[in-house]
Amino acid sequence: MRALIVDDSRFVRDYLRSILEEKGVECAEAMDGHAAMECLHSDGAFDVALVDWNMPVMSGLEMVHALREEGFSDLKVMMVTTEADNDFILRALDAGADEYLMKPFDRDALEEKLAMMGLVEI
Repeated sequence: MRALIVDDSRFVRDYLRSILEEKGVECAEAMDGHAAMECLHSDGAFDVALVDWNMPVMSGLEMVHALREEGFSDLKVMMVTTEADNDFILRALDAGADEYLMKPFDRDALEEKLAMMGLVEI
């Protein structure tokens, strides 16, 4: 399995990578939605993208809209963000996100969401 981690925080990217790599997941990283879209076009297929909402250049929500419009329909998308308001959750799901994980989170919460998406077994 391949994951694209999209977050402007190096700490969050490293944390997500450490959990995913322990599960045997190959990871790539991007600091914003624009860089992530470039990665999607150049680095081949990914199974899941873990996407922050608030990033410079292109937000996570803008990225989800863009990747769905460009036909990345098989890519599972999990928003991983501090935005906890129901309006944000609904907007992300309406844009094409498959799951929503609120920061702060722990390993168990991430693994549970990945399992709900059919990507890992707990």
